[in-house]
Amino acid sequence: MNVLASPAQLRASFIRWALFMVPLVLLIGFSAGQLGGPNTPWFAGLVKPAIYPPAIAFPIVWTTLFILIGLALALVASAWGAQGRIVALVAFAIHFIVTQGWTLVFFGLQDMTGGLMVLGFGVASLLVALALIWRVRRAAVWLLLPYLAWLCFASALNYAFIVANPDGGARGSDGAEISVPL
Repeated sequence: MNVLASPAQLRASFIRWALFMVPLVLLIGFSAGQLGGPNTPWFAGLVKPAIYPPAIAFPIVWTTLFILIGLALALVASAWGAQGRIVALVAFAIHFIVTQGWTLVFFGLQDMTGGLMVLGFGVASLLVALALIWRVRRAAVWLLLPYLAWLCFASALNYAFIVANPDGGARGSDGAEISVPL
């Protein structure tokens, strides 16, 4: 017998990994979203670029992307014995954790330039992770391409915010403080 696992065993392995990875990715993504958000006086005061989509688009797109990411990671994780499997998963994990920090940097710290740097790292590190994942499971790369496209769009949108708001907006404006010069 020269088969390591039957097709049924491989499907079961993928399903188990998917039942772990999809909720994990959703949890990480939605937790990162709690570190800041667009419901602040600072963001409300910014000039919105023409490419800024309706607010309802963001939760729909991110939920869809997080599910696709979880399924892609499940494909890679279930590729038992594949050379480079662990390296690909670690590279993607580093990419994903750092990139999820964008919300904190852009909304929490109100740093649009820092946010753009996080997204630049995100695009570059995702390309590296995709090259590593390609060697393990090509189907996983196809599931991650919409995520790459969204990161590129997010980078363009972040840059458009910088151009439309060269002063960075009223930084630190949370509506709860008043500066009184002495």
